[in-house]
Amino acid sequence: MKKELIVYVKSPENKKVVTAALESGVSAILLDKPESKKVKSLAKVKTIAPDGDYKLGEEFVIVEIRGKEDEERAAELLKKGKKVIVKTTDWTIIPLENLLAQGDEVYAWVRNSKEAETAITILEKGVKGVVLDTEDVNEIKATGEAISLVGENVKLEVARIKRVKPIGMCDRVCIDTCSNMKRGEGALVGNSSAGMFLVHAETESNPYVAARPFRVNAGAVHMYVRLPGGRTKYLAEIESGDEIMIYNYKGEGRIAYVGRAKVERRPMLLIEAETEDGKKVSGILQNAETIRLTSPKGEPISVVDLKEGDEVLVYTEEPGRHFGMKVKETIVEK
Repeated sequence: MKKELIVYVKSPENKKVVTAALESGVSAILLDKPESKKVKSLAKVKTIAPDGDYKLGEEFVIVEIRGKEDEERAAELLKKGKKVIVKTTDWTIIPLENLLAQGDEVYAWVRNSKEAETAITILEKGVKGVVLDTEDVNEIKATGEAISLVGENVKLEVARIKRVKPIGMCDRVCIDTCSNMKRGEGALVGNSSAGMFLVHAETESNPYVAARPFRVNAGAVHMYVRLPGGRTKYLAEIESGDEIMIYNYKGEGRIAYVGRAKVERRPMLLIEAETEDGKKVSGILQNAETIRLTSPKGEPISVVDLKEGDEVLVYTEEPGRHFGMKVKETIVEK
């Protein structure tokens, strides 16, 4: 779920703060006074204020947590359907954890990007959004970037398998992440950044091999893997501490950190598929039962069982990359 960034603006006259907030993708500006018109004169943006699109004190309520009594009041407001902005005197996450068990409309008052990153990942699901209280333009931008990387979703497409061809021994990369994945989740990899398969995590077990839900057996060293921010890297470049994107079959993404990446010689398969509108996707994956693509319903499909016409999930875009960053250029990849 995409998180919301709200920036607290002490004075709309401080145009640097307002502009930085707007450029950082804010969901709304929070104002103490009825000064929404001043903010809206700079850009089309929602406000939370006494005269705002959302009424401060009615739809959004700020609760400062000093003790259990305040926490109970916040919980009662959540039960009444209010959006509760939680302020803590020493920025402890315990009240936020307790309140997240009471409802989803919890927002955390934060002072910097680090506090924001913690708040949006508390108990895995995190708060619905953060209210950032700073006049540091760089901190506003850093927080906006941190928020944008959570819930980084993509539109997956259905492609039909066209060809599965054994090609012999190659160097392949197996990525062990620091996160466990569930059925229907995996990483996006492909021969081209313009077309990637959703390669399923090793969540399945059989009589011969135990499940390794933290692992994506990703493919040959030359292939691309999708990273946060729409970037890519060659699988050969992936190393411990790197961030990669994990997606489920609905296209909902989250960041996972790489624990290790193993390069080993293995027998491989060239797999080619095509979307309904003719976009081609290909990849070179290990020829083994434990390597799986993902069906449109989120079911893992072993590469050794693939046949022409089978439907799998892919991601496509216009080709063109320079050092992993998307660029607009004329390019043909075969």
